[in-house]
Amino acid sequence: MDIDWTAWLTGLAIAAAAWILLCTVMVLLARRLPPGLLRDIAEFLPACVTTARRLRRSPAVPRRAKLALLVAVIWVVSPIDLLPEFLPVIGPLDDVVAVVLLLRYAARSIPREDLVAAWPAETRLLDRLLDGRPRAPRGPSSP
Repeated sequence: MDIDWTAWLTGLAIAAAAWILLCTVMVLLARRLPPGLLRDIAEFLPACVTTARRLRRSPAVPRRAKLALLVAVIWVVSPIDLLPEFLPVIGPLDDVVAVVLLLRYAARSIPREDLVAAWPAETRLLDRLLDGRPRAPRGPSSP
């Protein structure tokens, strides 16, 4: 039995082009979201991955924290998931939980200033991620 490689490669190219187009449309639509919870959710995983990538290059980050950050990035980009991505709402949940746990673990040994400098989104998301509550504003304390 001969395989028709031309048809197979054409189908693969069409599928890849459709996937790239769909990803581009999703990114463009996500950028148009108004500020709020939905936009925060759309920015969350990319912000975590960007932060992990930036911190992996920092000399102030200990080796065990760098390893945790590497595992977080690999977990997100890996095609193998505990929950399949096509399941609505809960599909990306395993990625989010793994990244939050690994980033919180790594953050214990990383100076807060380095974390804030590496975080590309609003710092209130980082504050909620790390300790579940916003930081008190800095400034002169009232008597």
